Amino acid sequence: MHHPYQIRSIEQYQSDYQRSLDDPEGFWSFIADHFVWKKKWDRVLQWNFSEPRVRWFEGAQLNITKNCLDRHLSDKADQPAILWEPNDPNEAARTITYQQLHQLVCRFAQVLLNNGVKKGDRVCIYMGMVPELAIAVLACARIGAIHSVIFGGFSAQSIADRLTDAQAAYIITCDGAYRGAKDIPLKSVIDDALVGNDTVKRVIVYTRTGTAVSMISGRDVWWEEEMEKVSASCHVPAETMEAEDPLFILYTSGSTGKPKGVVHSSAGYMVWTNYTFLNVFQYQPGQIHFCTADIGWITGHSYILYGPLSAGATTLLFEGVPTWPDAGRFWDIIDKYKVNILYTAPTAIRSLMGFGNAPLEGKDLSSLQVLGTVGEPINEEAWHWYNEHIGKKRCPIVDTWWQTETGGVLISNLAGITPSKPAWATLPMPGVKPILVDDKGVPVRERDENGLLKGNLCIQSPWPSILRTTYGDHERCRQNYFATYENLYFTGDGALQDASGNFRITGRVDDVLNVSGHRIGTAEVENAINAHAGVVESAVVGFPHDIKGQGIYAYVIVSHFHQDAEHTRKDILQTVARVIGPIAKPDKIQFVSGLPKTRSGKIMRRILRKIAEGETQHLGDTSTLLDPGVVREIVEGAVE
Repeated sequence: MHHPYQIRSIEQYQSDYQRSLDDPEGFWSFIADHFVWKKKWDRVLQWNFSEPRVRWFEGAQLNITKNCLDRHLSDKADQPAILWEPNDPNEAARTITYQQLHQLVCRFAQVLLNNGVKKGDRVCIYMGMVPELAIAVLACARIGAIHSVIFGGFSAQSIADRLTDAQAAYIITCDGAYRGAKDIPLKSVIDDALVGNDTVKRVIVYTRTGTAVSMISGRDVWWEEEMEKVSASCHVPAETMEAEDPLFILYTSGSTGKPKGVVHSSAGYMVWTNYTFLNVFQYQPGQIHFCTADIGWITGHSYILYGPLSAGATTLLFEGVPTWPDAGRFWDIIDKYKVNILYTAPTAIRSLMGFGNAPLEGKDLSSLQVLGTVGEPINEEAWHWYNEHIGKKRCPIVDTWWQTETGGVLISNLAGITPSKPAWATLPMPGVKPILVDDKGVPVRERDENGLLKGNLCIQSPWPSILRTTYGDHERCRQNYFATYENLYFTGDGALQDASGNFRITGRVDDVLNVSGHRIGTAEVENAINAHAGVVESAVVGFPHDIKGQGIYAYVIVSHFHQDAEHTRKDILQTVARVIGPIAKPDKIQFVSGLPKTRSGKIMRRILRKIAEGETQHLGDTSTLLDPGVVREIVEGAVE
C-alpha cells in the first residue's frame, strides 16, 4: 500500500513536477488535505522575495504533534515510534511505541507548563542523543514553545551567544552524555554558559551519566522529579498554532561572524518534511528508518523526528558514533534492528572505508533497501564503496542536497523511482525551481566542453519549508539569502547541470567551509583564533581533506610565542574549542609574519586557498599586493 502522494514512477515524477510549477496552490492543497488541521487555510501561498515575505497555508490552525502522535493512536498505538540504541552496545536498548511516546510527550509538556513555559517562549535544548531529547522537542511543539536545539559538541561560549540571541528563558539538558569512549559534561558546560545570564529562569536536567553536577536552588530542577509530579495518564491538549507561527530556531554558520537563528514555521515545515520523507526514501509502512545524524542538526530535526513521525514511521535513534567500540557499529545496528533505510553522511562513509572490509565480515545487511547521503556532495569513490559493500548493488542511493535554511530535501533522486548518477544530487523535488546564475545574477546559458552549465545555485520561488526569517534580525535574512540576486533565494552553493537537467553540487561559493558535512564560517574560526592572547591576526581557508571533505587551514600572525610554536599551536586549538567547539579546530596552523593584503587592506584569500591546496605554481597576479614578498614566505613555510 502506498501513500496518496507518493511518486511511483518517473512519468509521475515528471507530471507532478510540472503540476507543482503550473499550479502550486492546487498541488500543495491536495497534499496538505492529508494532514490533521484544526482549521483549513484561507490561502495556500502568498510570497515575495524582496522583503522577503513568505506565507504558506495562511489562516490554517494546527499543531504538528497531533500529526506526529495523536493521529497515529487509532491504528499505530502499539507500533514502535522510536527505537533507541545506546552508545554502549551492552546497555539495554529501548523501544517506545506511538502510545508511549504520546504519553511521555504529554507528561513532559505538563512539566514545561508547571515550570512556567508559555506559548512563544524559547526553550534551548542541549542534550545527548537520548529519547528524552525527542520527547523534549515534541513537548515544546505541543505547547507552542519554540525549541532551539544546540548540538552537544558546542562550547559554553557558543551556547551563551545562542541563548542571548534567542532570549531563551528555559534550558533542558542532561547531567552528561556518552559519545564513543567520551563522557561529555553537558550540565557543567551549561553552568559556564549561564555565568552572567539573567534571562534563564529554569534549567531542567535529565539524568543520563550519573556525573556529579551542581544544581542551583530555584533555577535547576531534575527531569525525573518533575515527571513524578505529573500523572501517567495526563493528557495535555495540543496548543492551537497558526500556520506561520514559528516551530523552532536552529543556529547555522554564515560567512560573517556570529551564527544566525534560522526560523521554521509550523505548517509549511510539517508538510514538506513529510512529503520529502515519503518520496525521497519511498518509505513503506513497517520499514525501519535509521538516520545517523544528531538531532542538534537540521537533518535530525527533519529526518529523525518530524518527517518520519508525521508519516507514522519507525525511526531509530543512535546515541553513539560509527567507530565505537569498533568500526563495525553501524553494521551491527543494521543487523540487530533489521534496518531498511540508512541515511548517513559522506564523511562517515569515507571514514568507514578507511577501515577496509574487515569490519564488514560476518555482517548480513540484507535488510537494507534504501541508502541515502546528506551533508555534502559524495565523491564517486565513496558512492561506489557504499553501493557495493553496504547496498550489495541492490539498494538505490539517494544523494540529497539541502540546507538548514531549506528545512528539508530540495534536490535528490527518489529511491528506485528516478535514476541515480554517482556524485550527482540529480533532480529537484516537485515545488522546487532551481536556476544557475553567474556572479551578476544572469542565468547561465553557455555549456562548457563537457556539455555542462556551471554557476551559482539559486531557487526561483518558495517551497513550503523555506526559512521565514533569521531570529530577531529580518534584515540579515534578506541580506544573506535574497539580496545577492534579485527575486532569487541564493543558496551559497555552486553547481553544475547536465543536459538532462541533473544537478551536481560543487561546494560553497562564499566564505563558508563544509567540514564533515557541518557548515563552519571562516569568519567565526578567525574570530575564535583572534581571541587567543598572543594572536595579532589570522586568515582561515579550506583545503581538500580525504575524510572530512574540507579541512581547516589557518594562517596565523602571533606577537610572540608563549614558550614555543608547538605549544602556541596547542593553545590556539584549545581556544577555538572553547569559543566554538571541537568541530571547528583547524587541521593545520601555519605561523606567518604577514598576510597577503591588497592596498585597501583586504586579505587575498584566493592566494591563501591555493597555497593550502598545495597549488603554488599558479598564484595569479600578486603585484597588486601591499607586500608581494609575504607570499613567497608563506609558500616556503606551507604546512604539509
